[in-house]
Amino acid sequence: MTRLVLILAALLSAVPAPAVTTAAKKTAKKKPRKKRVRVAVVHVSPVVRGAALRAISERTARPASVLEGAGALVPFFEQLSHPPETGSLHILQYGDSHTASDDWANQLRQDFQAKFGAGGPGYTLPGHPFLGYRRFDSHGSNSRGWYTGGIVTRKDDGIDGLGGISLTARSADETVTLTVECEQLELHFLRQPGGGQLEFSVDGAFVATVDTDGESAPGTYQYAATPGVHQYTLRTLSAAPVRLFGWVAQNQAGVTYETLGINGAQANLILDWNPDVLAAELTSRDPALIVIAYGTNEALSRTWTPEGYRAALTEIIRRLRATIPVASILLVGPPDCEHRLRGRLAPFPHLDQVIEIQREVARDNGCAFWDWRAAMGGPGSVRQWVQAGLGQGDYTHLTGAGYRTIGGTLFEDLMEQYNRFVAIRAEGTHGQ
Repeated sequence: MTRLVLILAALLSAVPAPAVTTAAKKTAKKKPRKKRVRVAVVHVSPVVRGAALRAISERTARPASVLEGAGALVPFFEQLSHPPETGSLHILQYGDSHTASDDWANQLRQDFQAKFGAGGPGYTLPGHPFLGYRRFDSHGSNSRGWYTGGIVTRKDDGIDGLGGISLTARSADETVTLTVECEQLELHFLRQPGGGQLEFSVDGAFVATVDTDGESAPGTYQYAATPGVHQYTLRTLSAAPVRLFGWVAQNQAGVTYETLGINGAQANLILDWNPDVLAAELTSRDPALIVIAYGTNEALSRTWTPEGYRAALTEIIRRLRATIPVASILLVGPPDCEHRLRGRLAPFPHLDQVIEIQREVARDNGCAFWDWRAAMGGPGSVRQWVQAGLGQGDYTHLTGAGYRTIGGTLFEDLMEQYNRFVAIRAEGTHGQ
């Protein structure tokens, strides 16, 4: 199948919506509808669209890889080739709105799980914590009484768990649900002095009471799930404070690809998270690969400086390495982005510098780097992606089909290096 056919298939394909039971709809209190920001549609002729699609097809089918420093992925490749005998292998992806939408990450998730086994969703944020958060492999909801901490517009105490996001309730009968299929389920929360109790039920049937009272530290409740899709519900039992970090829904084997994106985020947001809580949560997940995918918001920021950005990226990597020293780290650069400046399209002002600093920090700190903009075709290529129907009219975000195309391209680059690793290791074994 040619690359053009694959892209056309991505344009036409519909991603199945997560299964939602009738009970799930009834359990969660309805939240007020929020006004969605509509992105302008760019209309082009069929001839222009066809030419743009063919050009992108030819470009993304090129043999040259834009993955740099692939040697840094050897520990990850080793775990892929020799998965754990018990338990799944975990990939965590941190990022901004490109990650929060779960589009290109979901393509990577599907590709990894098709090749190496489906480990389930892994870690998901609690409920539906902010507009724009999505997971294609599970569905979460929450009642109106929960407060979302950790988003860009709300500076809090940084105690927000693995994904930098938490839900807090201070009243009775507030609910959070998760609809998912898995073999093992965990609830991650903050244990705190005077913490409240939660009623945990499955498909409407009471199972247990979870007590969050205790010395301040991350807490976990584990449940052995039964086969099939189930709706898991938490309900607060009093006005005592309860803070939720997220769920873990996984299988006993296979790969999980866990997206931890926050709309509007820059990489330095991670430095505001409580380091002890983050370290405990990271240790619990024990990822084989950590993907760091920021840069779009930095490239447009008025307060951005190259010195501050380099220092922040370096410190983030240092903290991750100090906690999970054997995990591979992959930095993913931002896509090609443009905005309207005095009525004309212009590149984001710091985009060149952001990409170059990411490349240098990755090289200096033993990380791999994947140049998303180069994979699209370089500076100015976003216009062609918009013409092809693969980019949105804001010239910053891609469409679902565009994201799936990029996710597939990154997976192919990773597998090219993985296959090379396997071949070299086999030659070494035979030569002994």
